[in-house]
Amino acid sequence: MTPGTDINPKERSERTVFNRIHIGKETDQRLRNLKARTGLTPNLLCRLGFCLSLAEPGIPDAQLFADGNAREFNRYTLTGQWDSFFFALLRERLNQDGLDLESDLEPQFKAHLNRGVMLLSQRLKNVADLASIIAEAQQRASLSNVNAKASRA
Repeated sequence: MTPGTDINPKERSERTVFNRIHIGKETDQRLRNLKARTGLTPNLLCRLGFCLSLAEPGIPDAQLFADGNAREFNRYTLTGQWDSFFFALLRERLNQDGLDLESDLEPQFKAHLNRGVMLLSQRLKNVADLASIIAEAQQRASLSNVNAKASRA
Protein backbone atom coordinates (compact mmCIF):
# COMPACT_ATOMS: atom_id res chain seq x y z
CA MET A 1 0.00 0.00 0.00
CA THR A 2 1.42 3.38 -0.94
CA PRO A 3 1.54 6.20 1.62
CA GLY A 4 -1.64 8.18 1.67
CA THR A 5 -3.95 5.54 0.17
CA ASP A 6 -5.33 4.48 3.54
CA ILE A 7 -6.72 7.91 4.50
CA ASN A 8 -10.20 9.27 4.00
CA PRO A 9 -10.89 12.01 1.40
CA LYS A 10 -10.94 14.82 4.00
CA GLU A 11 -7.52 13.80 5.29
CA ARG A 12 -6.25 13.37 1.72
CA SER A 13 -7.29 16.92 0.86
CA GLU A 14 -5.70 18.09 4.11
CA ARG A 15 -2.47 16.39 3.02
CA THR A 16 -2.50 18.24 -0.29
CA VAL A 17 -2.88 21.57 1.48
CA PHE A 18 0.74 21.33 2.57
CA ASN A 19 3.23 18.56 2.00
CA ARG A 20 6.38 20.49 2.80
CA ILE A 21 7.25 21.94 6.17
CA HIS A 22 10.00 24.55 6.49
CA ILE A 23 11.81 25.36 9.70
CA GLY A 24 14.05 28.27 10.58
CA LYS A 25 17.76 28.41 11.35
CA GLU A 26 17.39 28.30 15.13
CA THR A 27 15.10 25.26 15.05
CA ASP A 28 17.37 23.56 12.52
CA GLN A 29 20.43 24.18 14.70
CA ARG A 30 18.64 22.83 17.77
CA LEU A 31 17.64 19.71 15.84
CA ARG A 32 21.28 19.20 14.83
CA ASN A 33 22.41 19.59 18.45
CA LEU A 34 19.69 17.23 19.70
CA LYS A 35 20.66 14.62 17.11
CA ALA A 36 24.30 14.87 18.20
CA ARG A 37 23.36 14.53 21.89
CA THR A 38 20.84 11.71 21.50
CA GLY A 39 21.45 9.95 18.19
CA LEU A 40 17.74 10.35 17.37
CA THR A 41 16.76 11.38 13.85
CA PRO A 42 15.28 14.83 13.24
CA ASN A 43 11.87 13.39 12.29
CA LEU A 44 11.61 11.55 15.63
CA LEU A 45 12.78 14.64 17.50
CA CYS A 46 10.17 16.73 15.67
CA ARG A 47 7.41 14.25 16.60
CA LEU A 48 8.43 14.34 20.26
CA GLY A 49 8.67 18.12 20.25
CA PHE A 50 5.30 18.50 18.53
CA CYS A 51 3.64 16.42 21.25
CA LEU A 52 5.43 18.36 23.98
CA SER A 53 4.17 21.61 22.52
CA LEU A 54 0.59 20.34 22.29
CA ALA A 55 0.73 19.58 26.02
CA GLU A 56 1.98 23.09 26.88
CA PRO A 57 -0.50 25.76 27.90
CA GLY A 58 -0.86 28.76 25.66
CA ILE A 59 -1.06 29.14 21.93
CA PRO A 60 2.30 29.26 20.17
CA ASP A 61 2.80 32.40 18.13
CA ALA A 62 2.75 31.25 14.51
CA GLN A 63 4.31 34.56 13.41
CA LEU A 64 7.51 33.72 15.27
CA PHE A 65 8.06 30.75 12.97
CA ALA A 66 6.55 32.02 9.72
CA ASP A 67 9.82 32.86 7.94
CA GLY A 68 11.76 29.63 8.45
CA ASN A 69 13.47 28.26 5.37
CA ALA A 70 16.67 26.70 6.74
CA ARG A 71 15.45 23.12 6.30
CA GLU A 72 12.58 21.52 4.47
CA PHE A 73 10.82 18.33 5.54
CA ASN A 74 8.37 16.20 3.67
CA ARG A 75 5.26 16.09 5.84
CA TYR A 76 4.99 12.30 5.61
CA THR A 77 8.63 11.93 6.69
CA LEU A 78 7.78 13.90 9.82
CA THR A 79 4.49 12.26 10.67
CA GLY A 80 4.91 8.83 9.11
CA GLN A 81 2.07 6.36 9.34
CA TRP A 82 0.69 8.42 12.23
CA ASP A 83 -0.14 11.46 10.07
CA SER A 84 -3.87 11.18 10.82
CA PHE A 85 -3.15 10.80 14.53
CA PHE A 86 -0.92 13.90 14.71
CA PHE A 87 -3.48 15.97 12.82
CA ALA A 88 -6.36 14.70 14.95
CA LEU A 89 -4.40 15.86 18.01
CA LEU A 90 -3.74 19.21 16.36
CA ARG A 91 -7.39 19.67 15.37
CA GLU A 92 -8.43 18.92 18.97
CA ARG A 93 -5.93 21.49 20.23
CA LEU A 94 -7.12 24.09 17.70
CA ASN A 95 -10.67 23.46 18.86
CA GLN A 96 -9.68 23.88 22.52
CA ASP A 97 -7.84 27.10 21.67
CA GLY A 98 -10.79 28.47 19.70
CA LEU A 99 -8.80 28.61 16.46
CA ASP A 100 -10.04 27.91 12.96
CA LEU A 101 -9.65 24.25 11.98
CA GLU A 102 -8.83 25.08 8.37
CA SER A 103 -6.97 28.38 8.16
CA ASP A 104 -4.94 27.84 11.35
CA LEU A 105 -4.02 24.21 10.65
CA GLU A 106 -0.76 24.74 8.78
CA PRO A 107 0.56 27.73 10.76
CA GLN A 108 -0.22 26.02 14.07
CA PHE A 109 1.34 22.75 12.93
CA LYS A 110 4.51 24.66 12.15
CA ALA A 111 4.31 26.70 15.36
CA HIS A 112 3.86 23.62 17.56
CA LEU A 113 6.65 21.83 15.73
CA ASN A 114 9.07 24.72 16.22
CA ARG A 115 8.05 25.46 19.81
CA GLY A 116 8.29 21.76 20.59
CA VAL A 117 11.84 21.48 19.26
CA MET A 118 12.77 24.48 21.41
CA LEU A 119 11.21 22.84 24.48
CA LEU A 120 12.88 19.54 23.71
CA SER A 121 16.29 21.16 23.34
CA GLN A 122 15.94 22.55 26.86
CA ARG A 123 14.84 19.27 28.42
CA LEU A 124 16.67 16.56 26.47
CA LYS A 125 20.40 16.55 27.15
CA ASN A 126 20.89 12.87 26.30
CA VAL A 127 18.78 9.90 25.28
CA ALA A 128 18.36 8.85 28.94
CA ASP A 129 16.35 12.03 29.57
CA LEU A 130 13.56 10.57 27.43
CA ALA A 131 12.51 8.39 30.35
CA SER A 132 11.74 11.39 32.56
CA ILE A 133 9.93 13.20 29.72
CA ILE A 134 7.78 10.12 29.09
CA ALA A 135 7.10 9.66 32.82
CA GLU A 136 5.98 13.30 33.09
CA ALA A 137 3.68 12.88 30.10
CA GLN A 138 2.15 9.74 31.58
CA GLN A 139 1.62 11.49 34.91
CA ARG A 140 -0.02 14.44 33.15
CA ALA A 141 -2.27 12.07 31.20
CA SER A 142 -3.28 10.25 34.40
CA LEU A 143 -4.13 13.52 36.12
CA SER A 144 -6.09 14.63 33.09
CA ASN A 145 -8.10 11.39 33.16
CA VAL A 146 -8.80 11.75 36.90
CA ASN A 147 -9.92 15.35 36.42
CA ALA A 148 -12.16 14.38 33.48
CA LYS A 149 -13.81 11.62 35.52
CA ALA A 150 -14.32 13.96 38.47
CA SER A 151 -15.97 16.61 36.30
CA ARG A 152 -18.39 14.02 34.88
CA ALA A 153 -19.38 12.84 38.35
